[in-house]
Amino acid sequence: MPTSMPDIANSAAALKTGTLDWVGMGDIELPFQFASKGLNDIPVTAKADTYVSLDKPDAKGIHMSRLYLALDKLSCEQSLSPETLTALLDQFITTHEGLSNSAKVIIKFDLPLRRASLLSGKQGWKSYPVTITASLEEQKLSIELAVDVTYSSTCPCSAALARQLIQNAFEEKFAGQPLDHESVHAWLGTTEGIVATPHSQRSIANIKVQLPKGAQEFDIKGLIDVAEQELQTPVQAAVKREDEQEFARLNGQNLMFCEDAARKLKTLLNQQDFADFYVKINHYESLHAHDAVAYAVKGITGGYKA
Repeated sequence: MPTSMPDIANSAAALKTGTLDWVGMGDIELPFQFASKGLNDIPVTAKADTYVSLDKPDAKGIHMSRLYLALDKLSCEQSLSPETLTALLDQFITTHEGLSNSAKVIIKFDLPLRRASLLSGKQGWKSYPVTITASLEEQKLSIELAVDVTYSSTCPCSAALARQLIQNAFEEKFAGQPLDHESVHAWLGTTEGIVATPHSQRSIANIKVQLPKGAQEFDIKGLIDVAEQELQTPVQAAVKREDEQEFARLNGQNLMFCEDAARKLKTLLNQQDFADFYVKINHYESLHAHDAVAYAVKGITGGYKA
């Protein structure tokens, strides 16, 4: 029985020499305890990509098992936080001394949050796709938090056109007649009275933020909350009729082109303590077969580009 097993990564020559930007493992499935401000540690099932740079031109490859084992230890023994992610990246580089100077990890999961209805007090679950990207390159640490927020957008142009049709219908119905409050009130409650409605569509804001230097924790719920409060029309979980009616009112009072939504979130994020931010607005049109899209970034030198 052999006393040792071959280590090709260390002993074999590379077929071709040269450095590589990133080498690692993708879609590693594992659970995490996720630490976030305003939430107790909650379990999430995630998929992770782990990488290090290959900076030694003649090295055959990296030690992928070392990346996996370090990530698995984090999964089993600690909560996911900026501090533990930083330590993970340090370990990636330390265990590849002489091979790698940079490390990166990308973790994706759905964060379930309990959300209250608008009026009735009912509650239900909503899941928010989250991506956390942490990198350590040339001793420069970067931690990025990305989340998708789904909301409803009602077209201002469509609303104006619908109002005009309602005005025309009113003119046809009551022109030359003395107006009677009771008759008008009853007519407004019929399909003849409201002959048109504006179109609205499910929309998604893709938000990415760079955590400030020295951040001690994630605040994903806080980011989601302020974004939904700014947009005013987040999609709902459990609803009764009074909630649906309130949702219709909110849509009518918060008409939005994609440009409006992008400007709302840009103004909001400029007021937050983030090193940088990126927003992509997606309005999945019900009128058109294509989407309406807008981008916004903080605009710092060397930062995100739209």
